Amino acid sequence: MDSQKKYALITGASRGIGRAIADAYAAAGFHLYLTCIRSDRLLASFCTELTQKYGITAFPFCGDMGDFDTVQALFANIPQLDVLVNNAGISHIGLLSDMSVSEWRRLMSANLDACFYTCKLAIPLMLQKKQGRIINISSVWGSAGASMEVAYSTSKGAINSLTKALAKELAPSNIQVNAIACGVIDTDMNRCFSEEEIQALIDEIPADRLGSPQEVAALALQLSNAPAYMTGQVITIDGGFL
Repeated sequence: MDSQKKYALITGASRGIGRAIADAYAAAGFHLYLTCIRSDRLLASFCTELTQKYGITAFPFCGDMGDFDTVQALFANIPQLDVLVNNAGISHIGLLSDMSVSEWRRLMSANLDACFYTCKLAIPLMLQKKQGRIINISSVWGSAGASMEVAYSTSKGAINSLTKALAKELAPSNIQVNAIACGVIDTDMNRCFSEEEIQALIDEIPADRLGSPQEVAALALQLSNAPAYMTGQVITIDGGFL
């Protein structure tokens, strides 16, 4: 175990916000464990790119973070960890009354269960080092709620509560837990909306544009270096949307 090196685990890192966070952390000298659920070749290529570009090591892992056995297999190869970024997640657009039970369970598994599993297994590693950072990627809808996105809003609201409660539990152990509540970010997740719908959203955003994954990544990196007294916070980045 090399205590001088810094290690971060970032889930859902093959694209979008997770990919931008991985790039930011690699540029800052972190060695990385990166996960995705199905884009194994894309993630492996990205890890090679980061290794060559920044001189760090990046380990790809393809699997469902909503499955505890899979998460255990991931952590079996992680001997030490400084930062955990829970980014993996999915969305669902539609009326709650039309949502199937299996769709509800799949979303909660990906967005909430996965966060529990990774936190559960990351905490002992951080306790060994007597320090650590957990950063959960949330959404403004976790606080405000969104029509047609009830399940997604519910999962992110739960992430916000988990963040605040776990921060209190881990504060005596010098492990900080914070969340980033994203507004409308220019990622593949929002490609489901038409150009007209996206423009309607932009018209409601005082910044007059969508946020970029790189802006979220910059904030995530700042949280890894924030004062230790800063914990249990849900920090909004939404261009003044709410």
